[in-house]
Amino acid sequence: MSNISLKEPPQAKRTLNLTRFKRDLVGWCFILAPVILIGIFVVYPMINSFHLSLQSGVGRNLNFVGLDNYTRLFQDRTFIRALQNNLTYLAIQVPLMILLGLLYAVLLNKKDLKFRSFFRMCIFLPAITSLMAYATVFRYLFDQQGIINALLLNWGLIQDPIGWLMNPVLARVTIIAALTWRWTGYNMIFYLSSLQNIDEGIYEAAKIDGANAVQAFFKITIPLLKPIILFTSIMSTIGTLQLFDEVVQITDGGPGQATVTMTQYIFNLMFWYNPDFGYAATVSFAVLLMILTLSVIQFWATRDRDKPRRRA
Repeated sequence: MSNISLKEPPQAKRTLNLTRFKRDLVGWCFILAPVILIGIFVVYPMINSFHLSLQSGVGRNLNFVGLDNYTRLFQDRTFIRALQNNLTYLAIQVPLMILLGLLYAVLLNKKDLKFRSFFRMCIFLPAITSLMAYATVFRYLFDQQGIINALLLNWGLIQDPIGWLMNPVLARVTIIAALTWRWTGYNMIFYLSSLQNIDEGIYEAAKIDGANAVQAFFKITIPLLKPIILFTSIMSTIGTLQLFDEVVQITDGGPGQATVTMTQYIFNLMFWYNPDFGYAATVSFAVLLMILTLSVIQFWATRDRDKPRRRA
């Protein structure tokens, strides 16, 4: 009995290899386009900015100073004040916004609630409002002759108008109130969409086992929403460390430097103070490092500790 060869004919093999090459080439072409764009508009500006952070001055008057700009950060009182303000906003506003977003999402996820769509729209509407427009509104609301003081005077709660924007503590409170009003609904939408993907049978089983609403919230809702809570926490952290529009429009960093933020300080270094693009780039890299550090901490703090560790 003669042996039958199962090898592919050379022509068929060459055709198959050519087909695979064309397919791979098309795939690499699709990948190459965004890679080139990211390299031009993201990677190159970051490298150029880091090189700029090692210099001092503007335009053709740039002088290489090495790491002097980075050591200058620890002696810069304005930067330290701006950092303290950003961390204050971060410590108060971000947890408050996340907690309120969760509570609103749970309440507005109830099927027996009337006018759910209307309430959802009202809470989410600030998120699509123009930054400058709503900041201007808050500035006039909390002005010494604004609506808030007028209402408090009419209700007899105060005797004299409160200088909301002239008191360092109250100015920060105003900024936090404005941020919470605008971004709570943005986070709520993420939580609400995730809640609608949770099987109702889980809550029914917990109810049969005797769990109340509070226990179901902390034992079922929070663990199942952990990935989206992590996402909103990181996005809120990034947004807070890059805070600019609200502070500029409502208080302009005042009174004094009580509400100034790091991004506003970067802007002032480039256009208002004695211009120093190199030092401004240094401050921007400091903001980037803080964002990366806090993001890593958040990932570490919310990691799944229940997974068994691999043994070496």
